[in-house]
Amino acid sequence: MIQQKQKSNLTNWELVSVNPAEKNWTWKDLFCFWVNGLQTLIAFSLIASFYLVYDLNSGAVLAGCLLATLLVYLFANLIGQPSQKHGLPFPVILRMSMGVNGAKYVALLRGLVGLFMFGVQTFFISKSIGYIIRIAIHSYDANFLNKDLFLSFFMGMDIIDGCSFIFTLIIQYWLFSRGQYKNRSFINFSALFVYFGLILFLIIIVSENFNEVSNNLKMSLNFTNFFAKENIMPIISIAGTLFAYFSIVILNFGDFSRYVKNQSELKKGNFSLLINLIIFSFLAIILVLGSDIILAKKMIEVNQLLTNPNDIIGKIDNKFLTTIVIIFVFFASASTNLIANYIPSQNSLLNFMPKSLNLNTTGLLIIFIGFFIGLLWLPILSQIGLLSLVDTVSAFFGPLFGIIIADYYLIKEKNINNKDIFSLDSRGAYYFTGGWQIKGIYSLIIGFIFSASTIWNTNLMFLQSYAWIMGAFVAWITYYLLAKK
Repeated sequence: MIQQKQKSNLTNWELVSVNPAEKNWTWKDLFCFWVNGLQTLIAFSLIASFYLVYDLNSGAVLAGCLLATLLVYLFANLIGQPSQKHGLPFPVILRMSMGVNGAKYVALLRGLVGLFMFGVQTFFISKSIGYIIRIAIHSYDANFLNKDLFLSFFMGMDIIDGCSFIFTLIIQYWLFSRGQYKNRSFINFSALFVYFGLILFLIIIVSENFNEVSNNLKMSLNFTNFFAKENIMPIISIAGTLFAYFSIVILNFGDFSRYVKNQSELKKGNFSLLINLIIFSFLAIILVLGSDIILAKKMIEVNQLLTNPNDIIGKIDNKFLTTIVIIFVFFASASTNLIANYIPSQNSLLNFMPKSLNLNTTGLLIIFIGFFIGLLWLPILSQIGLLSLVDTVSAFFGPLFGIIIADYYLIKEKNINNKDIFSLDSRGAYYFTGGWQIKGIYSLIIGFIFSASTIWNTNLMFLQSYAWIMGAFVAWITYYLLAKK
């Protein structure tokens, strides 16, 4: 009995195959998922800059964005299908190509990146709460913020920043740690809520001067000579940059696709990213142009076109509008933190210690680590180049994708032994050598060298946007050649 228990200690209720009755996500849920992946401050600023700041043909920008979303669509379908079919999350799927023990440590790399970014992202999300508190205090008593209580700092944060940070951690734990049904509800609510906010902001902006906004839009967007050869490189560059933005979400997409009803809903839901991009691009352009007109009317001097919503709202002296926008920013950022950092970290930790951890304990661990990362971000972590280290570790993710795809589709031919994937029995299909698939490790290292070279070698940095794809392709080829023997 003890031996049998030891052989199956990879099982965890959160990691086992999803009950078919609980596979109830449809394309609408994935539509909201991709909304949360897209509607961030970074994506807003990035897309608006493509169209309005850089001297690029608008047709080339659109083509580059569409190419990126088509790549995301293709790769999300590939990585999402194994999890959808078998109901298993990313770390468990990884056991097929890395071994039941190897997958623990390899998946943990993704979890550690998620933990770090969760803490950093939480720090910046908390700024939104801090702004609202300051607005409320200033409205009550304009001189109150000048008291010594608010002018003392600890670890780069004053008392408002500190309280906002702790509150943001607590509210995220409360929102994120209640299981997949509550997470699904939050993802859907955030997507619709933020879309509502963007449309509301759009109405306010356009109502100021519809004709002027329309004229500026016509002048800013240029689709002439789209087929000129000088547009080829911008298309490739834009596609690579936007794809790189989505790449971290793609690897763990199986954590969410495992709940999708069927393959048809999966493909339709992923295709919705294309629709989301077109709508979001339109909203971003109008909001930036309209805001610029409003700032000009108010005689507010800006040196350049503002594409970051925080910068825009900081220039518009309207407390009510500022508060509303900040609330929308909070939900958009928090939902992104959930899908890109919290859930991937949670599943990686559960996979690492399946018998010792559960949803609550992993949630508390994430919050605990996130607290220290956020606390140390300003005085220490932001100063020692840790983001470069995170980028280097992230260079493993493209190769991991390539290995999983080669293994599932070409080597295993879409078959998974659901019993052996949770077993440490040396006779199991995924035990390999001491629980490690050496061929997978070799392929991962080789793919990593190609991906990381764009970070380490300054002469190759122009390829950095495509590092993920390069690593995936190299690892895919390598693993196939090694594993087919």
